[in-house]
Amino acid sequence: MAAAPPAAVSGRWKTDDGKAIIAMMPCGTKMCGRVERLLIKQPAGGQLDERNPDKAKRGRQVTGLQIYWDLVPTDDGWKGPGYSPEDGRYYTAHIRVKGNKLTVKGCVAVFCKTVTWTRIA
Repeated sequence: MAAAPPAAVSGRWKTDDGKAIIAMMPCGTKMCGRVERLLIKQPAGGQLDERNPDKAKRGRQVTGLQIYWDLVPTDDGWKGPGYSPEDGRYYTAHIRVKGNKLTVKGCVAVFCKTVTWTRIA
């Protein structure tokens, strides 16, 4: 019997810097997240994933880009791989939900950064 999943992460979340709306949704038995919309002025043709370390992916649109995949429940949240198109880094994400706030801790090796997003209707 599987343990009860942590607090619901599904929904739409505004990033702490106000630059994007991220949609979190189930992907089979795991969770995923995509850039639903950018809230910043974009260049003609849309913002591209130009900092991606894989040169073949630098022409992708950031809007619609999957940035979390294979997130699995942990005792107090979700954990799995993530990607930041802002700086082109892949990292391990630790996600926790408390009320209408979502805390994302992203770690590359021993270096971590934590941000808090807000649930939107």
